[in-house]
Amino acid sequence: MIHLLRILLLGLGLTQPALLSAAGPVATPYGEVSLPLELHQVPDAPVYYLVGLSGVPGAENEGHTSNAGFVVTDAGVVVFDALGTPALGYRMLQRIREVTDQPIERIIVSHYHADHIYGLQAFEEHAGDPPVWAQQLALGYVGGSSASQGEDAERRLAQRREALFPWVDENTHIVAPDHTFEKELRFEVGGVEFLVRHLGPSHAPGDSIMLVEDYGVLFSGDVIYQGRVPFLDSPQTDSQRWLEGLEYLTLLEPSPRFIIPGHGDASANPEQAVRATRDYIRYVREAMRKAVQDFMSFDEAYAQTDWSDYEHLPAFDASNRGNAYRIFLEMEAAALGGE
Repeated sequence: MIHLLRILLLGLGLTQPALLSAAGPVATPYGEVSLPLELHQVPDAPVYYLVGLSGVPGAENEGHTSNAGFVVTDAGVVVFDALGTPALGYRMLQRIREVTDQPIERIIVSHYHADHIYGLQAFEEHAGDPPVWAQQLALGYVGGSSASQGEDAERRLAQRREALFPWVDENTHIVAPDHTFEKELRFEVGGVEFLVRHLGPSHAPGDSIMLVEDYGVLFSGDVIYQGRVPFLDSPQTDSQRWLEGLEYLTLLEPSPRFIIPGHGDASANPEQAVRATRDYIRYVREAMRKAVQDFMSFDEAYAQTDWSDYEHLPAFDASNRGNAYRIFLEMEAAALGGE
């Protein structure tokens, strides 16, 4: 049905960047969603995606700050990430059903951060509980191998129950992965070849990307932030490994033709998207490394750094100072370790 609608709109010259937009609030079993949740399609590919809003998850954006997407094949749907609330996950599932009635074959999770995983509950409860795959370090987040990280996940859930009520409430729970992999996962669904690769720890321990090889489409998760300041302010962030992961993306052959980042707009220029994230991380690292070498305090270092290339970007006010402080600590630790 959706493909017929697109053909009709093309004939009338009425196509829009968004494939389908919902008009008005939509009720879900997890609360009403007032956001349009516009569905986009990659040109010349059965690959679809949703773009989150810039900012910290809260009532004003209903927790919709991350991107997610899916690939339709003849044998089922492969989903990548599940958005930041069960209500958003349910709306994503509805969007999938507007495109196809194929079953959800599996869900690939880029990393276990709240804004990418709380929507899994809707797939568990309303899509036949499809298998969830993630890099094995995700088990630490849900408490499978690290009590402290499991406690971090519970603290985050408690925080989101306050910040995102009623979309996250006492009935919201974390869905653990059914299957994990270590470095690389290759699989085929309906004749379409997929590559999932671990590039972390970088932004998070389990950071992974998914390449839809037949269509040259890369789902980068939070390894790439497009058109906004990345988030480096996490105890698990490893900026050097992050740069190594970005270098891996530059060496992919053939190069992807389209990239869907973890946050920000999709792009038909993957090279530019990789470069923008890489250049920001390099800049912060170099500024904070020099400050540590010069025995400056963080406040001095931050005040004396020229942020003019980045201060206009979304999320600068919310993230940049915390990013710089996290990297300052990383540079201090490296200096003390003699690196």
